[in-house]
Amino acid sequence: MEEKQFSACMERMKSGDKSALHEVYEAYIGYIYTIVLQTVSNREDAEDVTSEFFMKLWRLADTYREGNGHRAWMAAIARNMAVDLLRKTRREVLTEDFTDTVTENASDVSVEQEVIADMSLRQALDTLKPGEREVVHLKIMGEMTFQEIADALNIPLGTATWRYQNAIQKLRRCGYE
Repeated sequence: MEEKQFSACMERMKSGDKSALHEVYEAYIGYIYTIVLQTVSNREDAEDVTSEFFMKLWRLADTYREGNGHRAWMAAIARNMAVDLLRKTRREVLTEDFTDTVTENASDVSVEQEVIADMSLRQALDTLKPGEREVVHLKIMGEMTFQEIADALNIPLGTATWRYQNAIQKLRRCGYE
């Protein structure tokens, strides 16, 4: 599908024309599925994300800007959706693993020791400036890249990495790796 045809379909989608979405779907289902499958490496997940992609494309019709390359725009959306799925499933697996580990080691570690360790980590995090703490939280817990953090906080990329490095140095001085 040419850029002009795609733009026309997007304009029709803005007006609520579902046949325009069908045309885009028919033209790009294989392209989007391939991109998603390369990212998630799982057929069922790739099918789910691909279906969700076209629903999202319908909702994003009014955000499309002609002339910027529709294939790259769609590929970026599809990759981001696939990565979001990976992050979500990774967090779920990590949470399950953590719960299993805590259950297995419950007899080995007393509740008192856990509370002390938790308090000392909180105290170590309290030594950080709010901006540093926020960057550490987004990097470690949010699993965001420095560029994503910079965009989310509306700060320069260098500032995000600098804050993170300072925070890590402070945490290392408190005995945390």
